[in-house]
Amino acid sequence: MRVLVSDDLAQEGVDILKKEFDVDVKTKLSEEELMEIIPNYDALVVRSATKVTKNIIEKSNLKVIGRAGVGVDNIDVDAATHKGILVVNAPEGNTIAASEHTIALLMSVARNIPAAVMSLKNKKWDRKSFVGIEVRGKTLGIVGLGRIGKDVAAKAIGLGMNILAYDPYIINNTLENTHIKVTDFETVLKNSDFITFHVPLTKATYHMIDKDQISIMKDKVILINCARGGIINEEALYEALVSGKVGACALDVFEHEPPLESPLIDLPNVVATPHLGASTAEAQINVAIEVANDIIRALKGELVKNAVNMITVRPEEYHEIKPFIELAEKMGSLYTQLKNGRISEVEMIYSGKVTKFDVKPITVAAIKGILTNMLEFPPNLVNAYLLAKERGIKISEKKVSEDQDAPGTITLQVTTDKGKNSISGTVFEKDEIRITAIDDYKIDLIPRGYALMSFHKDRPGIVGQVGSLLGNNDINIAYMQLGRKSFRGEALMVLGIDEEVPEHVLNEIRKIKDVSDALFIKF
Repeated sequence: MRVLVSDDLAQEGVDILKKEFDVDVKTKLSEEELMEIIPNYDALVVRSATKVTKNIIEKSNLKVIGRAGVGVDNIDVDAATHKGILVVNAPEGNTIAASEHTIALLMSVARNIPAAVMSLKNKKWDRKSFVGIEVRGKTLGIVGLGRIGKDVAAKAIGLGMNILAYDPYIINNTLENTHIKVTDFETVLKNSDFITFHVPLTKATYHMIDKDQISIMKDKVILINCARGGIINEEALYEALVSGKVGACALDVFEHEPPLESPLIDLPNVVATPHLGASTAEAQINVAIEVANDIIRALKGELVKNAVNMITVRPEEYHEIKPFIELAEKMGSLYTQLKNGRISEVEMIYSGKVTKFDVKPITVAAIKGILTNMLEFPPNLVNAYLLAKERGIKISEKKVSEDQDAPGTITLQVTTDKGKNSISGTVFEKDEIRITAIDDYKIDLIPRGYALMSFHKDRPGIVGQVGSLLGNNDINIAYMQLGRKSFRGEALMVLGIDEEVPEHVLNEIRKIKDVSDALFIKF
């Protein structure tokens, strides 16, 4: 086996690979140069510099591509999957670096360290201007309890802080650390002296901290964001920092980077760093070791830890089960865009021809779809099941009919602290996937592209009003589906659309009489 390392990988990772295989390190190769030599290798290891294009992949005989880091934007994963090449990454290697940077920023802002350092470097001995606050006995609010959030909590507990946490997908009694009190979002905002964020940037978390949220926080609260720019509305944050409502903040990420024109970085009560959360020597070593070990597992035919595109299906079943895997993932993603609440149980119910297969990969795909909008790092078909279990989610499967001549039907049933909901779907001939029911609403939805869903009373005129609003905003409708529970009762309308629906248009739709909600869905 031969391995090519085409970017600057930490030597520790290279040494691990050299113990097992022939390894060549050749960096700064052009696409043409890489295409010329890639047929000679079984594995390729990259960081962010090498662009693993479709052309390179098609020329290769690779069995695995490894990315020493989290993102795989520089790898054409679809092309790799099509050719049967496994793609692995290293999502855990920077956990410690990110959590330590969070604590470093927390302490820096609490004790005015950056400003005090600059004052002394300017030959001033000014102790009175930099009186800080102690963190011991203070309450730290943590929004998002993934790997990094939990590690921040452990470190803060060691500093003597009290921990309040909000994560809509974690139940308090499932946490091993009993010093963390999981509560609702509003309680965290109202009762925390410090608040730190560890969530992905999604439609749900974009500007999750705005004027309204800041208004209910404690006066002089301190905010820390080492997660993603865009979680906090920076205009609202600036106003709150100037007024003194927010006492100070520490930012490692910004909505637009580099933020050289941002007024935030000029404020004296702002500590800012240039996206350094994962930038430690140890983190670079950790991701190198992590990806090297997965490359070894992959080339030895063993189960890998961090597969990006792996589906564990027997080759003879792959064609039959593949559309059900795609359908299940779409159903899971749709659920988290429609519903919220702390998930305690997910049950997958199978009937018809699909029951003759091992349905575990389908169940895992549904879990992956659910978790995709919840986690800091994108889950995959290998780790989704474990990540759900870590969050206290009970997962079960049930085959209700094994009539293999009947159409294959799958139902995703989710139990939360707010109730139980379900989504059903099927696969027609030629692998056409459909969502056929959302709770009690019968529909025929193609889960691809964009959709607008409105929940309303079944009465004349609503369809036309919604259509007019979309038309006035130059949003084209591709198809329409209607479902209702009863005549003149509750109804659901699904409009397939060609572009995203801005929030202000959704708000206009919600103002229509008898419309209870309107949601933009991305499949």
